[in-house]
Amino acid sequence: MGSARRPSRGLYRSRNGMILGVCRGLADYLEVSPFWLRLFAFLAFVFSGFWPVVGIYFVMALLMRPEPVLSFTSEGDEAFYHSYVQSRGTALRRLKKTFDDLQRRIQRIETIVTSREYDWEQRLRNG
Repeated sequence: MGSARRPSRGLYRSRNGMILGVCRGLADYLEVSPFWLRLFAFLAFVFSGFWPVVGIYFVMALLMRPEPVLSFTSEGDEAFYHSYVQSRGTALRRLKKTFDDLQRRIQRIETIVTSREYDWEQRLRNG
């Protein structure tokens, strides 16, 4: 059927990075070796001082979304992931609404099947 889609080419913090995954994530996005970005960050650290580079690094870590653990299988999966990363509360409300709707449907089915008017004999004979 459909194969698993890779995450859309976006700027993500890598889960395999050394410190918060910023350099590796940026390297993946720019399609360069993480070594060169780490070397550039180290040189910037040495020549500009401690606080500017560390400050920029942590701001980038806060702004970049974490890389998805699994590849997306559909547009809906990707949309849910991005909504969850942007606002966990909104994503959790969507999940709760989905499960509440499912619970209502199951309760309705249980009510029908367990009522005295439900004819099990006819259902079992007709298959």
